[in-house]
Amino acid sequence: MKETNPPLNILVIDDEANIRKTLSICLETEGYRVTATGKPEDALVEASRRSFDIAFVDIRLGTTSGLDLIPALLATSPRLKIIMITAYASIDTAVESVRRGAADYIPKPFTPAQITLAVKKVFEIRSLEQKVAALREDLGRSRLEEDFSTTSGIMERALDTARQAAPSEATILLRGESGTGKSVLAKAIHTWSRRDSMPFSVLSCPSLSPELLESELFGHVKGAFTGAVRDNAGRISSCDGGTLFLDEIGDLPLFLQPKLLRFVQDKEYERVGDYVTRRADVRIIAATNIDLEKSVRESRFREDLFYRLNVIQIEIPPLRSRPDDVVVLANRLLVFFGRNCHKSVPGFTDAAIELLKGYGWPGNIRELRNVIERAVILCHSDRIGASDLPDNLKPGETPVKLGDAVSLDKIEEEHIRHILAATRSLQEAAAILGIDQATLWRRRKQYGI
Repeated sequence: MKETNPPLNILVIDDEANIRKTLSICLETEGYRVTATGKPEDALVEASRRSFDIAFVDIRLGTTSGLDLIPALLATSPRLKIIMITAYASIDTAVESVRRGAADYIPKPFTPAQITLAVKKVFEIRSLEQKVAALREDLGRSRLEEDFSTTSGIMERALDTARQAAPSEATILLRGESGTGKSVLAKAIHTWSRRDSMPFSVLSCPSLSPELLESELFGHVKGAFTGAVRDNAGRISSCDGGTLFLDEIGDLPLFLQPKLLRFVQDKEYERVGDYVTRRADVRIIAATNIDLEKSVRESRFREDLFYRLNVIQIEIPPLRSRPDDVVVLANRLLVFFGRNCHKSVPGFTDAAIELLKGYGWPGNIRELRNVIERAVILCHSDRIGASDLPDNLKPGETPVKLGDAVSLDKIEEEHIRHILAATRSLQEAAAILGIDQATLWRRRKQYGI
């Protein structure tokens, strides 16, 4: 059985019609999508309209040098891999091609086998680059390996739906409270899909101002607004062929919703400050922790966009509805943080287990992670006991409410604890609290959080 090649988009730029035809036939026979042109200006127009993975560029294009086309193509598509071809091969032109940004160099005449090998080599290089970028991102987040072991029937059904939906091209909407693991499941769906060798990108809708969010999503051209000193391809372009995860989609500004709707429907978009219509093959996975139907009724979220995103809906249950999973997750987290902190803590006491199972976990898995990390750091015995866990997990410790006869410091402490448990980072928590990270650090030290 013939091996199926990835569906790469390839641009061929050569002023000789026979070479264009030969290259196109050779590449299309291998299953690649090919666009061929003989003029540099036409090539730049094609590159501005859609994303290409590889470009074959002749060094001599009539009166124009193909070498001068390299930086222009890379400015339009930064992740493009360029292979130079020439009948006038020399060491100097090969070196200059690479210096300007080309990935490979092939002299004429060439055989179909040479072309096929060059494409596969460049694709392998790009795949390695993507894997390195993904590993760096994972290391930066200090994320646990994905493990969806569960004893909960509700969670099992959610995972079964995710695995069945993953190989399809359907848009998926993940729903669940903050901290339930929506972003982890989104990455898993990408890994289980046919797009797993292509980019996976995460964009949190509440994390940026509306203007910056539009630029980050769709990209912008130089000079589009104050501070736009260079072109930005945007997340859609950078993960062409892969998956884009839009976290907290309910916070997407109204003016951006029709633009996203158009992309989800037609795969077309424009960069900010540009009128060129571009296309990209990107699967959208969205997530929300709010009632989107209510937002639709209140005209804060477009109904047509909601239905486009809600092709397959997966509800992730809160941690309090699956207490047995708390113990499983806690033990995994214990191993993880024990290794990170270079401490040997083999387990929990029975009293600690009862506290973990009996607590309501309003911050879900994110809060559990914070609690276990704190316990590992503060534990001085061979097992984590009840005394190593925060006071709010213990019976009789009732949450402070506004109006209670307590000091402002106590209210502030409880509020900071709750926000830290429900957020991913100190930066996010500080933004919600309306203070800088240094102030938050001092408050944590003051309250022993």
